Amino acid sequence: MLGAVLGAVEDAAPVDAVEAITRELVKALDARSASFLIADLGGRALVRLAYAPQEHPAGPDAGRRRGDEVATVLPFDGGPTEQALRTQTPQVLDGDDGWTVWAPVTERGEAIGLLELVLPDEPDPRAVQEIGRIAHLLGFVVIANRRHTDLFEWGQRTTPFNLSAEIQRRLLPGAFTCEAGAFALSGWLEPAASIGGDTFDYSLARDSLHFSVTDAMGHGVASALTATLGVGSLRNTRRRGRSLVEQAEVANAAVAEHASAASTFITAVLGRIDLAGGVCTLINAGHLPPLLIRDGRVEQVRLPRNIPLGMLPGTTFGSGELRLSAGDRLVIVTDGVRERRAAQLDLPAELLRVAGLHPREATRALADAVLRVAGPVLADDATLLIIDWYGEHGQSRRTSAGADTDRASGPLTD
Repeated sequence: MLGAVLGAVEDAAPVDAVEAITRELVKALDARSASFLIADLGGRALVRLAYAPQEHPAGPDAGRRRGDEVATVLPFDGGPTEQALRTQTPQVLDGDDGWTVWAPVTERGEAIGLLELVLPDEPDPRAVQEIGRIAHLLGFVVIANRRHTDLFEWGQRTTPFNLSAEIQRRLLPGAFTCEAGAFALSGWLEPAASIGGDTFDYSLARDSLHFSVTDAMGHGVASALTATLGVGSLRNTRRRGRSLVEQAEVANAAVAEHASAASTFITAVLGRIDLAGGVCTLINAGHLPPLLIRDGRVEQVRLPRNIPLGMLPGTTFGSGELRLSAGDRLVIVTDGVRERRAAQLDLPAELLRVAGLHPREATRALADAVLRVAGPVLADDATLLIIDWYGEHGQSRRTSAGADTDRASGPLTD
């Protein structure tokens, strides 16, 4: 079946790649239907993408339509679809139309969505395992084909983007979650009504992990453009192999020289983890201190104080070091999580409450907590980056269809 699936995908146009897989699955498994449910950008729903020509209406409950494309939003409700994503294991349910299987579509812990199959008979464990493998393959198909079309991005956007949000979206990493032997990380950005210039980024090298959280001064397009300067500079110097201090100094000069408004700046935390030794080098440029969760306690990481990037040309930056231990969790947030109405949130208590969750679910849970006290519309972007440290560099992950299920979050309970 693998050869037939790959052949069908390559023969199809990028917008038809998913349908090519689902058609092959329907034939091979004698399924009644097959669908792809993509995770929406809000992190709180799935979206069913379907091709429904205008002459064959999709029905009154079909959701958004763009030409012949239809996107139907399925909010999380604690049911089997949410459980499948959370636990990263297939869910099987008997229904009126047959047996439905929801299998996670995942790549290195990034929850892309679900493959939904309706079968006439109950699948045995071997069949469910095979469906899980095909769902994993579907993840790579989506990643490869979304480079050529806006279809998947359109489907994920359950709320419209303005120009500043569009710019900000392009500054974020292609995957919000990454699992490796030594660590798992996940970032999340809950945007304000007028985009506040937050970003996060990371890049994995052979023996090191680079990461950053930045917050550009102001709101709207001007803030997004300042953030573009900062992120572009940091990525450029990182890719040229420069040290963490050099990255900060070059970004400082770039923002000071090229920002459109005087006195524009970016607060930032820049980091690099030596994966072999677990030494984390950090630079705090006028930002909130990182938080370390160790042995059930939440503590601020003490670092040399530096001014924000772009505030004074020619500034030098000092770094500090933190030696990570297996079981540590490093958390970096922007001021949208700690200031204004969000200051009502007991962040240390919330961090301990979600300590058992995979970073993928922990960031969403913390964002939900911020929205409860400061929402429903935020005055400033709220951004979080969580890194769990395992200290197993050089050891292979123990994966099932794209995720390490031993490290996944447990099932939702009432």
